[in-house]
Amino acid sequence: MEMTFLWYGESDPVTLDKIRQIPGVTGIVSAIYDIPVGEVWPLDKILDLKKRIEAKGLSLSVIESVPVHEDIKTGDGDRDRYIENYCETLRNLAKAGIDCVCYNFMPVFDWTRSELAHELPDGSNALIYIDETVKNMNPLTGDLSLPGWDASYTKAGMKALLEKYQTISEEDLWNNLKYFLDRVIKVAEEVQVKMAIHPDDPPWGIFGLPRIITNKQNLERFLKLYDSPYNGLTLCSGSLGVSPDNDIVDFVKSFADRIHFAHIRNIKITGDHCFEETAHRSDYGSLDVGEIVKAYYQSGFDGYIRPDHGRMIWGETGRPGYGLYDRALGAVYINGLWEGFAKAGLSRKDMKKI
Repeated sequence: MEMTFLWYGESDPVTLDKIRQIPGVTGIVSAIYDIPVGEVWPLDKILDLKKRIEAKGLSLSVIESVPVHEDIKTGDGDRDRYIENYCETLRNLAKAGIDCVCYNFMPVFDWTRSELAHELPDGSNALIYIDETVKNMNPLTGDLSLPGWDASYTKAGMKALLEKYQTISEEDLWNNLKYFLDRVIKVAEEVQVKMAIHPDDPPWGIFGLPRIITNKQNLERFLKLYDSPYNGLTLCSGSLGVSPDNDIVDFVKSFADRIHFAHIRNIKITGDHCFEETAHRSDYGSLDVGEIVKAYYQSGFDGYIRPDHGRMIWGETGRPGYGLYDRALGAVYINGLWEGFAKAGLSRKDMKKI
């Protein structure tokens, strides 16, 4: 496996010079953030990003994300043009040597939390989700914004989009996802880029919008929509793990040969549809991270791993969930577990590579 770290580009206070000092981190996960959703990523901009990363002795390992335009998700408007643009972006990424792309199919909103800096008992602060608070949020007021959301919508545009989704069922969303996959995965196979869908975060509906990448049954259904090794998963323990019905260790074992990218973090379930993000160590949360990493190791996982959301610790401030220190601790913790399993002589499944 390769340990990677998410970097938000030159505006990120967590610089490449800092990331390269984390023991065991060799890869960077990044994207091009100044291109409107749905437009083609030019090859020269991709190569420039790669060059800046490689100049620091690191590799551009995974693109996270190439966003999917809402017309594709709704099956409306210019979806065919946006899908062709997506395919052209994949071709350009392949020319630059990229072999893994993370994306999601969440309607309108990316990951959602009710508070970005909740103080924990140890004095650190973290992202949390309280169901009642989120139910009282109104995305039309204009004061609701989280990192990762597309901020380009006007109030009128957001209202129209949310009204459109009132006519779209979960089954419609499944059909629109299949339409997308039928065209995109053919290109991914041709250029040998592994597509890795990220689960919905959290894995239940918000603001009356359908969400479908939420549990084992739906992951199985997704993989059957286009049965190809290039149609795979970004398995995020923190996203799926907030539902007590989801067994992440079982998911790793069940889908090992279709997991291209692993997001590993811990969460603490605090109530029904309520959780807080916490330190990576198993005893800090509701997930057994040791068993999760063990399942990856024994399954012969040879893809990319990154520590996911971290707390803000030691007085650090910055992009919520994406500070340096706690994610660095997470990377070292995961690498330590991996080395321990290797030195203990645990057997590994011989997985066939693409």
